Amino acid sequence: MKINLKSGIDKLVFGMKEKDVTAIYGKPARSFKDDEDNTIYLYDKEKLRLTFYQDEDFKLGYIIATNPELELFSKKVIGQKWNEYKDSLKDTAIATFETENFDSEDHFFNEANWIIFRVEFNEVIRVELGAAINDKDEFVWKF
Repeated sequence: MKINLKSGIDKLVFGMKEKDVTAIYGKPARSFKDDEDNTIYLYDKEKLRLTFYQDEDFKLGYIIATNPELELFSKKVIGQKWNEYKDSLKDTAIATFETENFDSEDHFFNEANWIIFRVEFNEVIRVELGAAINDKDEFVWKF
């Protein structure tokens, strides 16, 4: 399951509608509306949480993944020791990060590629990927 920076994960492409996603992965295990009236799809087998933004005509704009097969630059992500994994990224497009701490978790955010690595006990536990935003503060849809 490959992370495609600024585009999506695996066959998921930012800008897809719910019908496009269900054509690929089928009906989600669960779906619900969040506090902002966005639609959330949960896929248990794929370990994906997808957000379709209400104010963007319900386009796929955010993906949270915990799939152990998740890869970036041909390297597995989930379960990797963050210190070593971060070092392996130093010569890539995501070499720098803003860091935030939340209790036992550290979040490493690269704004240029809108990716967050969530780390607990020095291990990558989750990756969050959002649709890119241009200089005019508009989403850059890839689908």
